[in-house]
Amino acid sequence: MTTQVRDILAWKKRDASTPPPYFQYRSSKAFIITTICFASFTDLFIYGIIVPVIPFALLDRIGIPEEDLQRWVSVLLVVYAAALIVCPPIAGWLTDHYKSRRVPFILGLFALAGATVMLCLGSSIGLLVAGRLIQGISASVVATIGLALLADTVGHDEIGQAVGWVSLSMSLAILIAPLLGGLVYARAGYYAVYYMAFALIAFDVVLRLLLIETKTAKRWESSDGETHATTKVPSLPVGLHFSTADTPTSSDSSSDLASQASSSKQRFSLPPIFSLLSSYRLLSAVWCTFAISLLLTAWDAVLPLRVYKLFGFGSLGAGLMFLPLLLPSFLAPLVGKYSDSHGPRLPVFIGFLLGTPFVTLMLLVDHSGIRQLVLLCALLALAGFSYPMGITAILAEFTYAVDAEEKRRGEGCFGDMGAYAQAYGLFTTAYAGGMLVGPLWAGLIESSAGWTTMCWTLGLFSAVSAVPAGLLTGGLLWRRGPKENASDAENEFFLIGDVRLSSGLD
Repeated sequence: MTTQVRDILAWKKRDASTPPPYFQYRSSKAFIITTICFASFTDLFIYGIIVPVIPFALLDRIGIPEEDLQRWVSVLLVVYAAALIVCPPIAGWLTDHYKSRRVPFILGLFALAGATVMLCLGSSIGLLVAGRLIQGISASVVATIGLALLADTVGHDEIGQAVGWVSLSMSLAILIAPLLGGLVYARAGYYAVYYMAFALIAFDVVLRLLLIETKTAKRWESSDGETHATTKVPSLPVGLHFSTADTPTSSDSSSDLASQASSSKQRFSLPPIFSLLSSYRLLSAVWCTFAISLLLTAWDAVLPLRVYKLFGFGSLGAGLMFLPLLLPSFLAPLVGKYSDSHGPRLPVFIGFLLGTPFVTLMLLVDHSGIRQLVLLCALLALAGFSYPMGITAILAEFTYAVDAEEKRRGEGCFGDMGAYAQAYGLFTTAYAGGMLVGPLWAGLIESSAGWTTMCWTLGLFSAVSAVPAGLLTGGLLWRRGPKENASDAENEFFLIGDVRLSSGLD
């Protein structure tokens, strides 16, 4: 029985000549994408269902005075955001240096389970803070490794549509989690909310344990579709990549080979994340991620209070007002498919360009009435179509940028595991930064200068962000061909000290 379980879970076996049970299903693209989508859904769903419960846990279980409630709720939110900002690049670097993405992917889920237990049973403010911190670390691991695993699985030509499905699962979790959390708490009590969380974690554990990575599956795959064991050929060290044409044929070329190796070591001595940050293309993707996150989450701080003042909406009505902002994101797979075929530039640029007037025109919502309510919903829906369209394409752009950089430097220059996890670590950090700055921006400006000023400043920010999106997404605008997501060698360069990290403009 133990042997069968071990084989099912694809642990290391004594006989490596035969694949594990149900190998073809567990290593298929469809199963891996489904697992990553469910992991993203689980992570955000658990975050969402707990948010409505935290204030009551602080009051009833911890005994926090009501006058201190807002401060401690804010502390718990900031702790989560801080972990989500700091940890992803670290998680990405560690993952790209580990031979398997599956193992840290599973460990991240166990961290989420431990954090959920602490939040459920915590009877002191210290335990709740620690639980939120671990929950943020887990979220950073899941987002970073999940997207990197997705890029490993589907490859360059299908990543757009794949991240579209992930984006769809995340939007679904954001949409239903707060509603279910509040409803279940009101009808069934405190612990029933966490029962939902533990049920999702249990099913997620099964999926992640069953998953077999594409790179692992290649040990048993052959070109004719049969399965067999293969011997792994050792790769060159990171930073050393020579073609057969460069192989020395005489002792006279040995000195040239040594100097080439020395130069190559100097060229690639920095961690891949610094090499990636030397590209204008990836820096543009980081900025666009931050900008879209800011523009989407800024309304969290001001919209509930605005609809309460103008229309008298309570918590349920305020929550429903976010539906127009989220529902258009269900088109994400179609946007991703377009990015795979035509490149990410147009969806990102059009997203910022279209969103600018819609965000700005929200300043017209300044009094009560059914027409004002319809106008607000329409503007939210149009903004919700614009910016999520951009975030799906930007998710794919991180993969395109890494592939372009690797092709320019030489295949394998980032090591056996590549640099996808570090790139998506930057994405997660940028998105979390936008989630932190957006509500602060909107809340502070609205309270000090008014609703009108807040709306036009957000519109201006959107218009400014459209400039790098149009010029740099998919590569330099004036250097690109018709298919913008092609992994060519037209990247930009920075100079750090005397070490040239990339080239292409000269």
